[in-house]
Amino acid sequence: MAKYTCGLDAAIAVMGGKWKGLILFWLGEEGPLRFGQLRRTVAGISERMLTLQLRELEAAGLVRRTVHEQVPPKVEYALTDFGRSLVTALTPLGAWGEEHQERIESLP
Repeated sequence: MAKYTCGLDAAIAVMGGKWKGLILFWLGEEGPLRFGQLRRTVAGISERMLTLQLRELEAAGLVRRTVHEQVPPKVEYALTDFGRSLVTALTPLGAWGEEHQERIESLP
């Protein structure tokens, strides 16, 4: 028995929620980012939520966490090939949102 009812169901399960999509988008736009850079870039996300979402994205194989051994330690987050493939799929959805943003913002 299949765990998901369709491909969209599977995709939403792996990147569901507001924050994961935004994190993936910005990593796709900006390339590898440090935690603080991501926190500033993803407007409105708390430090705790960013940490949780990055852990889940890493566990799903969408994001790679790289620790550079230096003082102070430097940690960067980047998309994996799997993550890039999801961002490629999300790009048309983002374009649709931009095209219809005014209408969407006026919804009750």
